Amino acid sequence: MSAVLVIEDDDRIRLALQLALEDEGYDACGAATAEEGLRTQRRQPADYVLVDLMLPGMDGFECIRQLRRDDDVPIVVVSARDDTHDIVAGLEAGADDYVVKPVAIKELTARLRALRRRARPVAPADPPGYTVGELRISPQAGEVFRGGVAVSLTRTEFRLLCELAEHAGRVLSRQQLLQRVWGYDHGDERLVDVHVGRLRQKIEPDPGSPRHVVTLRGLGYKLQR
Repeated sequence: MSAVLVIEDDDRIRLALQLALEDEGYDACGAATAEEGLRTQRRQPADYVLVDLMLPGMDGFECIRQLRRDDDVPIVVVSARDDTHDIVAGLEAGADDYVVKPVAIKELTARLRALRRRARPVAPADPPGYTVGELRISPQAGEVFRGGVAVSLTRTEFRLLCELAEHAGRVLSRQQLLQRVWGYDHGDERLVDVHVGRLRQKIEPDPGSPRHVVTLRGLGYKLQR
């Protein structure tokens, strides 16, 4: 049984989410503050963490950053704030996905199942790696090197890079990437844009003028050979 930690200061919403998740077969626990949630996750790590942004004391953005520093647990923002700036900021802090309240539990659990599929090891490639310019990518080992230096990526960033590398030189639309990397038939394309931006920060010599992951305006992204 997968465990979910719900970090939400509204007692009513937190309890409702816990009960709904338990009805869907998850083992759910809750925390009313970011500090409590961080302690809980360190003491008894959950398989997924849901985080509200408007938390007392430490806010949800900083909570996500600290969670991400500790481990690679899948993180989903669950917030009433649906402004583009907030969504992008939550994803840039390190969240894997963003769900707007009020939450449809079937949609939320579908997102969690997609996260679980993405958490599985990437199938070995044939050949067992990709070389694109100064990048060396090993799907089997889960490793990326840039100019001989190891690059630390999240699961989602790694899967995104592998998908682009598998189709190096070809343009992949945002919807194609949502389906292949996130496992969503439909979804918010901002997920792709933010994760591409984070990936560029780690693999590009100059993220402001990317030479590896390039944008084809109106079409999508491709990894330059």
